[in-house]
Amino acid sequence: MKYKKFGNTGMFVSQLCLGTMTFGGRGFWTSIGALEQETANNIVARSVEAGINFIDTANVYSEGLAEKILGQSLKDLKLEREDLIIATKVRGKMGEGPNQVGLSRHHIFNSVEQSLKRLQTDYIDLYQIHGYDRLTPLEETLTALNDLVRSGKVRYIGCSNLMAWHIMKALGISNKQNISRFESLQAYYTIAGRDLERDIVPLLHDQKLALMVWSPLAGGLLSGKFKKDSSGPEGARRSTFNFPPVNMDKAYPIIDAMDEIAKSHGVSVAQVALAWLLSKKHVTTIIIGAKNLEQLNDNIKATELELTHDELKKLNEISELAEEYPGWMINRQGVDRSKILDE
Repeated sequence: MKYKKFGNTGMFVSQLCLGTMTFGGRGFWTSIGALEQETANNIVARSVEAGINFIDTANVYSEGLAEKILGQSLKDLKLEREDLIIATKVRGKMGEGPNQVGLSRHHIFNSVEQSLKRLQTDYIDLYQIHGYDRLTPLEETLTALNDLVRSGKVRYIGCSNLMAWHIMKALGISNKQNISRFESLQAYYTIAGRDLERDIVPLLHDQKLALMVWSPLAGGLLSGKFKKDSSGPEGARRSTFNFPPVNMDKAYPIIDAMDEIAKSHGVSVAQVALAWLLSKKHVTTIIIGAKNLEQLNDNIKATELELTHDELKKLNEISELAEEYPGWMINRQGVDRSKILDE
């Protein structure tokens, strides 16, 4: 397992991060996973054994049960807290009251206390906002998060599912007020969904933010179990929960190309999809979720797969984004400046 510097911080995280969305299984979340305590313990134990030091969860997963199961796993396995980086999130609806959702100071302060209790820990390494809240000023959210950092309950803060202008505005506020800033973005990114590369990836490079990739297999679509003329295996998550949205006409040729490469290496299609992501310098860590040890072990093996230059070139070309304005205009206008360097 390799470790990468977490954005502009001095902290290092494993290139794979264990996701816990499959833990619990309450309400809506049952369609994603319903792992009980014993199975979750086995998943966590195997992950740590493989060198994974980063675990991601959220208060909203299985209505708090995922955090609770993770906290109990850490206790049952007698893991050293300081050896692990634990991340969780806030924003989602956690009750019926009007103030039990969003990114207000009220909801953030209440939520962090509940997460700490469920996780059975005194601090959270990375506390992330789970999305945008158009009703709460960013200043209120950021100052609340800064107070949590100053209190010692939170070490770093991050964001998830934001647009580029959201992130840049938040960073500007933090800089102006000299308060804690977002150090990471957790976002959807796959070989079948490269939209992040238009505006957000350049922002991440410029502002030195870490990138945590969620749903790297596009909800199981890139696992190799789905073909153009097949609905996929019975009980597969993608068959019952068609998310995240993917351009299927573009995805199937990509899957066929990965299948060919996978066969030449004697590995799974899923490993090729993960290896492609690991080849990207802007990817800090990939969040992998598993329903069983077999699936987890297959994902872990992706860290050992080295795709050749020609294989990466083929995958990059078949999955390439169509140019959009103003991107194509900026590239066109940039030619005259690039020539100066070439000369």
